[in-house]
Amino acid sequence: MATYKELIAKKQALEAQIEEVRATEVASVIEQIRSLMTQYGLSPEDVAPRRGRGRPAGAASTPAEKEPLPPKYLDPKTGKTWSGRGRAPAWLGKRPERFLIQQE
Repeated sequence: MATYKELIAKKQALEAQIEEVRATEVASVIEQIRSLMTQYGLSPEDVAPRRGRGRPAGAASTPAEKEPLPPKYLDPKTGKTWSGRGRAPAWLGKRPERFLIQQE
C-alpha cells in the first residue's frame, strides 16, 4: 500500500502533467477557432458580442414615453386621482373603496 507522501507526490506529478497537456490542447483549439473564423469571415464580436452596461444593442436612442395609467381612485374634494400603483395617497384613508371611479 502506498504511503501518504507517495500519493501526494503522484498527485503533484499528475497535476503537472494535466496542465502541460491542457496547454498544448488549448493552443490547438485556439488555432482551429482562428482558422474557422478566417474561413467564414467572422469577427470576435460575431462569436462573443460584448455586453455593456445600459441599453441593449439596437435600442432606440431615446426611451419611449410611457403612457400614464388610467386613474382608479378620485378625491372628490380636490379632484386628485390615483392609479392604484405606488404609494397610496393619504386622502384614501382606511376605506379606499369609497373613492373608486366607476368603470363604464
